[in-house]
Amino acid sequence: MSIARIKKGDTVYCTTGESAGLTGKVLKINVDKDVAIVEGLNMIKKAMRPSEAYPQGGFLEREAPIHMSNLMPYDPDKKKGVRISRVREGDKKVRKSKASGKSLD
Repeated sequence: MSIARIKKGDTVYCTTGESAGLTGKVLKINVDKDVAIVEGLNMIKKAMRPSEAYPQGGFLEREAPIHMSNLMPYDPDKKKGVRISRVREGDKKVRKSKASGKSLD
């Protein structure tokens, strides 16, 4: 993806999969693979062997990566995922919601 629609710290809306219709905050983005890790979405259970970090071992529930094509920026005014446009304001480019015209940056 050449232009980032979604950045770290954004609130996003999931469009497909088991987490469809849910929102969460972006924790991490991997640009090489076009995936993002979103807080509370696409939860998986990982078996952990007992170690110094996890002395009890057992199952750990954590977020798995989601492809960027399955995420949309979330507009709190419209309460839904929105498409964005990149508009130049002064000497900076900002992301604006196409639904409400509100800046996401």
